Amino acid sequence: MSKKKPDNTMNKIVSLCKRRGYVFQSSEIYGGLDSCYDYGPLGVELKKNVKEFWWKHMVQMRDNIVGLDSSILMHPRIWEASGHVAGFVDPLVDCKTCKGRFRADQLESSVCPNKPSKMVSECGGELTDVRQFNLMFKTQMGPVEEGATAVYLRPETAQGIYVNYPNVLQSSRQKIPFGIAQIGKAFRNEITPKNFIFRMREFEQMEMQFFVKPGTDTEWFEYWKEQRINWYDELGIRKENLRFHQHGETELAHYAAAAFDVEYKFPFGWQELEGIHNRTDFDLKRHQECSTKDLQYFDDVTREKFVPYIVETSAGCDRTLLTCLVDAYEEEELEKDTRTVLRLSPRIAPLKAGIFPLVKRDGMPELARKITDDLKQHMMVFYDEAGAVGRRYRRQDEAGTPFCVTVDSESLENNTVTVRDRDTMVQERINADGLLAYLRERVE
Repeated sequence: MSKKKPDNTMNKIVSLCKRRGYVFQSSEIYGGLDSCYDYGPLGVELKKNVKEFWWKHMVQMRDNIVGLDSSILMHPRIWEASGHVAGFVDPLVDCKTCKGRFRADQLESSVCPNKPSKMVSECGGELTDVRQFNLMFKTQMGPVEEGATAVYLRPETAQGIYVNYPNVLQSSRQKIPFGIAQIGKAFRNEITPKNFIFRMREFEQMEMQFFVKPGTDTEWFEYWKEQRINWYDELGIRKENLRFHQHGETELAHYAAAAFDVEYKFPFGWQELEGIHNRTDFDLKRHQECSTKDLQYFDDVTREKFVPYIVETSAGCDRTLLTCLVDAYEEEELEKDTRTVLRLSPRIAPLKAGIFPLVKRDGMPELARKITDDLKQHMMVFYDEAGAVGRRYRRQDEAGTPFCVTVDSESLENNTVTVRDRDTMVQERINADGLLAYLRERVE
């Protein structure tokens, strides 16, 4: 059995996502809405599993990190204090020839719409002067538009954590060092979103802000770098496709003392998957200044007061999901055909098992239905009786389902079933009464 590297991988993954119900173009029957996507039946399960796996690692298994779900709409002065109103901008140019709009700092990597073989920097089109374009979505809050207050859809979830820091500290009885974790939607009016769900205008973040005593920030920064890269290994992402990228002096954000990106080798190149940042005390000091509220921490052991430093881990949920799909996608050449398979880790696979009656008679569907109903109490499974069993295997291979359970005539005689492994295609005969324990051991 030989393997071949798939060509045109992203187009194939996009096609598979629609065919198997992972991701759909938003508003498709109306022609679609650019860079907005909907998650289908398998997509919502995979996304839920990724988020639960992150939450378990960051919150459930730790005593010093708690959760938060802050509002998407917040006081507009928060975004003034954070610098987003004045500084959250991209440089924008328009081409007078093709009428395209591009980021001025990406002209050498942006394809010309009129001349796809050339980049915008070399196509010869006349470009406008550079303009600064704020990425925040702006709306109004209030019953009458003329008298409404201008508010923004949050472009990140971190600020909701910072302004809730005193509330969480008091109510959860935490002591520094401690963290606040949040999973939530964010919105950015990107000029050139691209590469499927890698860069969207509406997306979901998985962020944790860790509050530490100044002087200990470097130690904690190194700790979280190691923790986060290890998490992707536990998620099932191949190590050779991951690396760290350190931000140089020209790349560092104004608030950061140090920053590393976890990058993944996508079909379109190495790209950021997650950021780990030492944000110093910039954020809390800015909110303390603009709100006039005291955000200092009092250490009742040393009797010191200080504004905490913050070490941030910020991952994109949608990017992580795309990484799982890209990393798991494989075309495998068999003797008679080519098998497309998603080798998703069983921990996050949307469906844990497909349940098949070999034929639709002789009591096999009834037994298969009973097994399905029993397993549904504990995990997501799928019943399928349509078509030859080989085609049913292939459908589940494409969906990333790690196990397939087949009920046949022997099952009716001795209560055994055949379990097929997705990755090896090896089949094993086991007693149906032990099926749940068998699957749990391999999934968990």
